[in-house]
Amino acid sequence: MKLLKYSILLIITFIAFQSCKSEKKEAIVMVTDYQCPMLCEGEKTYDTEGSCPVCKMDLKMINDGSEKVLSQNNEISEASIFNLSSTWHNEEGEALQLRSLKGKTLVMVMIYTSCKAACPRLVADMRNIEAEIPKDKLKNIEFVLISIDPKIDTPQRLKSFAIENEMDDRQWTFLQGTVSGVREFANVLSVKYKEISPIDFSHSNIISVFNAEGELIHQQEGLGVNNKETISSILKVTP
Repeated sequence: MKLLKYSILLIITFIAFQSCKSEKKEAIVMVTDYQCPMLCEGEKTYDTEGSCPVCKMDLKMINDGSEKVLSQNNEISEASIFNLSSTWHNEEGEALQLRSLKGKTLVMVMIYTSCKAACPRLVADMRNIEAEIPKDKLKNIEFVLISIDPKIDTPQRLKSFAIENEMDDRQWTFLQGTVSGVREFANVLSVKYKEISPIDFSHSNIISVFNAEGELIHQQEGLGVNNKETISSILKVTP
């Protein structure tokens, strides 16, 4: 009996020792480095926070044990927008990250609600695209409108805008971000915008389509253009 107790004690001691070793390994893994999320400079890393000298996006923390596990579990590719770590608020005021949209085809455009020229036409283009999608596929598609004016476009204002434009069904999402988060995302989409007055912006007119993994597959540029290719791209990747 004493021998059995002694053996059990040895086993418990060994497990505890291995656990301590494992914890030490995890601590070693969690050395902080920073890297451009779009890998503009290949595998180059930095040891301090900052922005990419090429695309100006915020550098992303890497070599963090929990982040690696999350990336492996979600199978996010290097080209996915789900690598962006910025936090957004939807029209309901809920905080989220872009990776929460994973699993659906994304049709995205950047607008601002006080726009009286280009944005209403972009909104019309988005609605025209939605109208051409078979109803059975809509559950696997998210139409996302991101504001380039986060100071004015609060979640409450975005909610009102969605209702006024009959875009408050569950396939529509409106996002408000931080100034830096919006700039970072615009760089990814190659969308250019500039504030020309406190309530007015000049901006690119681009609708982008991403697959369920957050990888860009198509862009439609212009206003009131033929959306046949855009719809074809959406249907091609949507089950």
